[in-house]
Amino acid sequence: MTTPVCTLASNSTPYPSFSAYVRTRGTVLMRTARSLTANPCDAEDLLQTALTKTYVAWDRIEDHRALDGYVRRALVNTRTSQWRKRKVDEFACDELPETEAAPAADPAEAQALRDAMWRAVTRLPDRQRAMVVLRYYEDLSEVQTAELLGVSVGTVKSAVSRALVKLRDDPELTPVR
Repeated sequence: MTTPVCTLASNSTPYPSFSAYVRTRGTVLMRTARSLTANPCDAEDLLQTALTKTYVAWDRIEDHRALDGYVRRALVNTRTSQWRKRKVDEFACDELPETEAAPAADPAEAQALRDAMWRAVTRLPDRQRAMVVLRYYEDLSEVQTAELLGVSVGTVKSAVSRALVKLRDDPELTPVR
């Protein structure tokens, strides 16, 4: 970790003791600033602001042995001010601003759709029906379906693909789309 750069702490300042303080205690103060912020850039900005406040008050600080405490307090106060000034987009209100949920599907319609789908599946050729049932009703993978039926994975893929085309074209399922 590098010592913080403080433009106010150059050798041309009216307070050479401030420059010496920043050079000797900067790393420790940076650690404190890092513990108050989420990232290193914010910590550097926070420390710079606290050191600026310390510089402005340098001649009013009576006990220079307690400078660390003064700067730490400036760090905490500055960070607290930043938190308070943060824009808040949430406001308390009496009612939750939730959107209305989509109306629940009619259980009778859902059952009618399941029945129509099953009738369409039963109209498939036996081999395609077996593969569709294993893939989509039993939730087996293509590999598992192929092993169970004693066919290749490619056969399962092509048969299921043809079966899905037939289901999409089934006239009983057309009104559903």
